Amino acid sequence: MKLFRKILFWCHLTVGVIGGLVILIMSVTGVLLTYERQIIAWADTRNYQVAPPSSGAARLPVETLLAKTRESQSGATITSVTLRADTSEPAAIALTTNPGAGPGGGRTIFVNPYTGGVMGEGSKGVRQFFRVMTDWHRWLGANGENRSVARAITGACNLGFLFIVISGIYLWWPRKRNWAQFKNVLWFRRGLPGKARDFNWHNVIGFWSFAPLFIVVLSAVVISYPWASNLVYRVVGEAPPAPRGPAAPPKANAGQQRGGAERNNAEAALTGLDQLWARAEQQASGWQSISLRLPNSPDAPATFTIDHGDGGQPQKRAQLTLDRKTGEVVKWEPFSSFTKGRQLRSILRFAHTGEVLGVAGQTIAGLVSLGACFLVWTGLALSWRRLRAWRANRAVAPAPVPAPLAEAAADSQA
Repeated sequence: MKLFRKILFWCHLTVGVIGGLVILIMSVTGVLLTYERQIIAWADTRNYQVAPPSSGAARLPVETLLAKTRESQSGATITSVTLRADTSEPAAIALTTNPGAGPGGGRTIFVNPYTGGVMGEGSKGVRQFFRVMTDWHRWLGANGENRSVARAITGACNLGFLFIVISGIYLWWPRKRNWAQFKNVLWFRRGLPGKARDFNWHNVIGFWSFAPLFIVVLSAVVISYPWASNLVYRVVGEAPPAPRGPAAPPKANAGQQRGGAERNNAEAALTGLDQLWARAEQQASGWQSISLRLPNSPDAPATFTIDHGDGGQPQKRAQLTLDRKTGEVVKWEPFSSFTKGRQLRSILRFAHTGEVLGVAGQTIAGLVSLGACFLVWTGLALSWRRLRAWRANRAVAPAPVPAPLAEAAADSQA
């Protein structure tokens, strides 16, 4: 066991030193991203609180709200609309000026749901800050083709961090199992010199962070690697879903053609949305928000996302697809209808940020990310002290005496 522990220790130390800087970057950015969704929502709407113009006033019908928005936003295409149960919240409407643009090619405006007046856009500075933090968290700030290399590095470091967490709890376990030994690695101790302090902090933070940090890092590995994501399905006895093929390159003038078709069908695409929205509200009571991704043709079905949580809890979210002509339910997909593998995979995605447990889960994830910063720092500090001590011992060790001189000295003493 001593040999195994020694080998495990050196593997633990080596992986930590090699991946320490990247793990530190991901941990620091993880702390900064803890309350990203809440901060963006606050920054976006803090100046856009609305109130009913009179007691009992109702919000505008969705068709009227979107028609007014379209008139005021000439040249832009509405892609989605979101209304919250809180009647003091503005409607969030997503727009794009390029129908062929990807997810990052649009913007969100906030509209008074009682008058249809545009109140303004989201906070660009706050959104940009979190976008930069996310880029560093996922890709170390790389752009373009360099992201594939950066993603490979962060993925490998996530895998290495998982090994560090698992091996760390084994190395933490005291060799002598008595209360005095456990107490030394369970609580912070005051008045310790540098090396002893770092050792104490490393052990205490590592122990109390172990369980949530294990979940955060395990889910990061699942997000990083397709084989790990597929393993989630196989663990519960399911076949993993087929991988998505690469997206086909856009054809020449495809965006212009699609944009022209959408503008021609603009009025038709809004027809009947009031009845469909009312049907979505009736589907499940107690909803907190309803979002509709606007169909680009009058014949396409309407897909609603109905959320009973705070936006980051997949177990409280469902999708409803309605037939545009009849209003009949084409598909109803609450979380309970998913397979066990899909449920587990969805939960792991939001367990990485802690959002699956709401604000309390986010707080725990943020705290263990902060703890990971200290684990990396104290681990590197201990490794540096070990290296310095090893070099100092080599410097003071007596130089070996050459064999002929040693023999001559032995003869003279004889």
